[in-house]
Amino acid sequence: MTQKFSLLALAATLALPAAAQQDPKAGKILDAVSAKYTALKSFQAGFTQTLENPAAKLKSNITGDVTVSGQKYHLKTSDQEVLNDGKTTWTYLKNENEVNISDTDPNNQDMSPSQMYTMYKKGYKYTYVKSLKDAGVASDLIELSPEDRKNDVFKVQLVVGTADKSIHNVKTFKKNGTRTTFTLKNFKANVPVADNAFAFDKAKHPGVKVVDLR
Repeated sequence: MTQKFSLLALAATLALPAAAQQDPKAGKILDAVSAKYTALKSFQAGFTQTLENPAAKLKSNITGDVTVSGQKYHLKTSDQEVLNDGKTTWTYLKNENEVNISDTDPNNQDMSPSQMYTMYKKGYKYTYVKSLKDAGVASDLIELSPEDRKNDVFKVQLVVGTADKSIHNVKTFKKNGTRTTFTLKNFKANVPVADNAFAFDKAKHPGVKVVDLR
């Protein structure tokens, strides 16, 4: 069976009540990251997702590319595609020629590529951890921890370029021991995007099996 792509790590929309104490240094960096990405009409990047669970002796890597515009995204790997138009998510499994359709859940604990740069705005406390070199580039490590103790995710780490405020990678830690790292590369800003780029086109996949989970 084709392994379904788990987007981290990827819904945690991160903003806290005013009463919560936040690290101002981390907040300043995160604000700059958010401003950088929200100002873009679109972007495209290659990615690697690494899934690890040492206790279960599990480690896997998935590579692909992703296109993002606002809250919409189209993610492609060798086995599947995930399209999201902000309201509906289509997960197309290439080997099975099957597409699963679901409503987009903003409270889903798996982070989407379109939410990486707004993570800090709701439900998480953020802390500046340290400066470091990431692939030889001066970077900052920021840690996010959820306010909700029932959250399956207990920690999220972001590595951000110090000079250009680009997201290098996002690492999610879950209570079951699973760690998922989403690393971006070959970033391209404001790429041309077709109007229908974020919705599944059934006509392009003859005989596709449709599983509607809405």
